[in-house]
Amino acid sequence: MPFKTLAPPGRRRAAAAVHDEHLASDPVAGAHLAPRDDLDFAPAVLDAAHIGDIEGSLGTISMHDRSPRRGWWPRLVTLAAIMGPGLIVMTGDNDAGGVQTYTQAGQVYGTSLLWVLVGLFVVLFVAQEMVTRLGAVTGVGHARLIKERFGRFWNLFSVGDLFLLNFLTLLTEFIGVRFAMAYFGVPKSVSVPAAAVMLFGFAATGRFRRWERFMLLMVLASLVVIPCLLLAHPSAGPILHGLVPGVQGGVTGSAILVIVAVVGTTVAPWQLFFQQSNIVDKRITPRWLNYERTETLLGAILTTLAAGAMIAFAAFALNHTKAFGPAAAYLDSGWFNDAIRTTIGPAAGALAAIMLLVAAVLGAGAVSLSTSYAFGDTFNKKHSLHRSLRSAPLFYGAYGAQIVLACAVVLVGSDHLLGTLTQYVQVLAGILLPSAILFLVLLCNDTEVLGPWVNNTWQNVIAYTIIAVLVVLSMILVISTLFPSIDAVVLTEALFAAAGIIGGLGALAALRARGRRRSSGEARHRRAEIRQLERATWRMPPLHLLTQPTMSTGRRVGLLVLRGYLVASALLVAAKVFGSFIH
Repeated sequence: MPFKTLAPPGRRRAAAAVHDEHLASDPVAGAHLAPRDDLDFAPAVLDAAHIGDIEGSLGTISMHDRSPRRGWWPRLVTLAAIMGPGLIVMTGDNDAGGVQTYTQAGQVYGTSLLWVLVGLFVVLFVAQEMVTRLGAVTGVGHARLIKERFGRFWNLFSVGDLFLLNFLTLLTEFIGVRFAMAYFGVPKSVSVPAAAVMLFGFAATGRFRRWERFMLLMVLASLVVIPCLLLAHPSAGPILHGLVPGVQGGVTGSAILVIVAVVGTTVAPWQLFFQQSNIVDKRITPRWLNYERTETLLGAILTTLAAGAMIAFAAFALNHTKAFGPAAAYLDSGWFNDAIRTTIGPAAGALAAIMLLVAAVLGAGAVSLSTSYAFGDTFNKKHSLHRSLRSAPLFYGAYGAQIVLACAVVLVGSDHLLGTLTQYVQVLAGILLPSAILFLVLLCNDTEVLGPWVNNTWQNVIAYTIIAVLVVLSMILVISTLFPSIDAVVLTEALFAAAGIIGGLGALAALRARGRRRSSGEARHRRAEIRQLERATWRMPPLHLLTQPTMSTGRRVGLLVLRGYLVASALLVAAKVFGSFIH
């Protein structure tokens, strides 16, 4: 544990409140807390409900369990109890916007964009693996860490982006419900409110396990994509050819827009906030971190395969048909369901609508909870699915308010507006993602936060490469939009070449800085001290004990420039959306 310092009186009173509340509500689980007169060593968790047994949908693990797992069966049983956050966040990634983005990519470009998913699998797992460490080791949510380590200014920037993007994403989920149920003749005045009531009902029971079982049922139902693909009669040749980089019809501004949208729907900022907070809410500690990593890897594999299946489904069903070839304009998910019915048959159309409905409900449940978790973290309010409506009114109030507002917008919005919005929300997510991952990487290199769990060199290389690629993709989008006549191929090559040069110079600067740190005796002593810590039991101390990080001028300027660019890019996307409505 880092150096002990005296907590400010206000912080000690807050720690005392958590301590006493948990002892009163669960004396057995609270017995491991620090003594009342030594609150500087109390756990870092901000809500007492985040301490206790792991009550998973498929099993329970005692918080005092220290027994080794020998053999495949005990390990499998433990993995089953841990399962939840990783599978839900990954499968929820293939939400209603994802269904529209993937099927549009398949209808217009065939299987030629499958290679994008291979690279995104790496991005997806690397990002979410860092989140699993932060959640299990720190015991607090992503928004809270940004606030404590970077200050309220950057917290408001990050959470402000999250709240806006999450609300827009939630709109796309209810749009998906509207189009899916419309296929079966159910009006949106019935389907959208019914979905909202169901989502709130399962979340507000005060039982984490009940909510998780509902979400895992949706994960299981998402496998409907398999019969959808089989009905399209896929063949191996085009699928294997699609794994080789290229774009059917050549690289164009429209193709780049679709690729950015695929990136945005495959790895979205809400996923970072959701999984970290959900791990904390499920009470997963470093003792069980490898099981959570395994679950996250399984979720990433399942999500990538499902996304590829959606692209292939649309490609084999619509890409080569005369009626629905590349010349046909993809309007929205409702158009897609009707096109599948016309091309393959009513059974396939019904399965496509069910696929969209499941994706929308799963995505809505995860995205809305991500917002509520971040709300509790930012404003220091109780935020746990273990709590009832009475004990966490603001947490559930935020959850219900966003659902009600999103439903209202979808009920009064036109189909043209709703269909266009779904596509551009994914593009916006792709543009804002680099800054979200940047804060994630900075936190995962903070020894005060992660101690012996900080990133190693190869993890940082991959993470910063991901950030660079995402920034370049967003720049291509912005420049192509401002200057439509520019050659997209030349632009892509030039920007990636420039990024490579800048990245090489940055790597050299980092190596020189690392060499200077190694020459420092204090730095060597600090690294040796961290290496000696026991990873299985080390957890972040209370936030008031951590030494505040120093923000260098260069890092501050870099963050401001990045944020300014991303805000400008987001405004450009908004202008493009409104422009499409005018014309």
